[in-house]
Amino acid sequence: MDAVEVDAVFGFQGEGHVHYTSMGWMQAAVILLKTQVGLGVLAMPSMLQMVGAVPGTLIIVGLGILTTWCDYVVGTFKRNHPEVYSVADAGYIMFGTFGRELFSFAYWCFTVGVAGAAMVAISIAFNAITDHATCTVVWVVIAAVVAAAAGSIQTLNRISWISWVGVIGIFTAVIMVTIAVGVQERPAAAPPTGPWDKDTHAFISAPIWDVISVMSTVLFSYSGTPAFFGVISEMKNPRDYNKSLAVCQFLTTGLFTAIGVVVYFKAGQYLSSPALGSAGPLIKKVAYGIALAGLWASAILFVHCAAKLIFVRVMRNSPHLTALTPTHYIVWFGTTITCATLAFLLAESIPFFGSLLGLIGALFSSLMTLQATGWMWLFDNWHRRKNSNPGWDFWPLVVLNVFIIVLGFFIQIMGTVAAGMDIRNQYRKGAVDRPFSCKDNSK
Repeated sequence: MDAVEVDAVFGFQGEGHVHYTSMGWMQAAVILLKTQVGLGVLAMPSMLQMVGAVPGTLIIVGLGILTTWCDYVVGTFKRNHPEVYSVADAGYIMFGTFGRELFSFAYWCFTVGVAGAAMVAISIAFNAITDHATCTVVWVVIAAVVAAAAGSIQTLNRISWISWVGVIGIFTAVIMVTIAVGVQERPAAAPPTGPWDKDTHAFISAPIWDVISVMSTVLFSYSGTPAFFGVISEMKNPRDYNKSLAVCQFLTTGLFTAIGVVVYFKAGQYLSSPALGSAGPLIKKVAYGIALAGLWASAILFVHCAAKLIFVRVMRNSPHLTALTPTHYIVWFGTTITCATLAFLLAESIPFFGSLLGLIGALFSSLMTLQATGWMWLFDNWHRRKNSNPGWDFWPLVVLNVFIIVLGFFIQIMGTVAAGMDIRNQYRKGAVDRPFSCKDNSK
């Protein structure tokens, strides 16, 4: 049997079987980029509005650097433990059955949550484009159906084109809005004549809960980390992962910072959230039309990842994992439909875009992007302390990873409280009157 046909995760991949490990590093870079650059970039200007330009930028760049390290740790952990397919597998290696169940549930909730947030954004886009032509729930149903159908494509390699389209769509839309806001004499929402004040600030004496909310939302924006295990697992040469990661994180951090700063300073208090509505009705419709590709890509990819986690978990060590049998298809399509349905229910239960991002970031991104990777590094390297010369970098990296774990706990606890308060306030203000509301959510 040819060695290349046997994988530590997928097993035999010969003729008549699905060949999962077929993705090049550029394809991987695009999928990583689409995993990161999606819904979060649309919230960046609002983050600066909440805490001020300087603190907001420092949070964006600081968490960008920190999560780059976390993403690098994912690659090293995967190389050290090639049988790992997901953060749940990493949890099992580190903490046994408890770790596997904890991280498996958290990652699955995270992916379903992101898919749900994407469905909320898709409904906002359709309402903006069509001037609320029908009940908002209808748009979310359409989003869920398409996500389930396209997310059922079996391998990441075969849906990498969706990531290309999605990245181009999101990039084009946010750059269009940024340019439009930049060239306008005044924001579209500002008074059409007379004096007006953007009310922008380098620093703001923001309440601590606002600062924590910003940290949670920005962390969410960088929280593709747990999905990176699956991407590495399907690469032809996993050692090329660092190249893919470098491209991804450089572009992600640069885009988040540029979009946040430019749109905030040009629109000020007249920002919209998501940011695509900040440049006036016409640009809003055009931008959302273009961004739909990226929003669809987010919904599709995360429904796929949620379903793949369950599928691989259920079918591992079974010939049905790669053999194209009726059992294979029944389980696979069943998981994609189930995950899309649950994402739909979440989108309708918490229909506030920014609040949902903050809640997901606090509850799950903190655990899987920060805490999990901190433990991974310690698990693989703590034995070095017994060496007479553990290396000059050992203790500084111990301190760094302990800090990452503690920061993750802090954001998880305090960020969840902050997100809950924000959701309560949104309902009280009547932004949406109830779950499963037909109300226009694009204004």
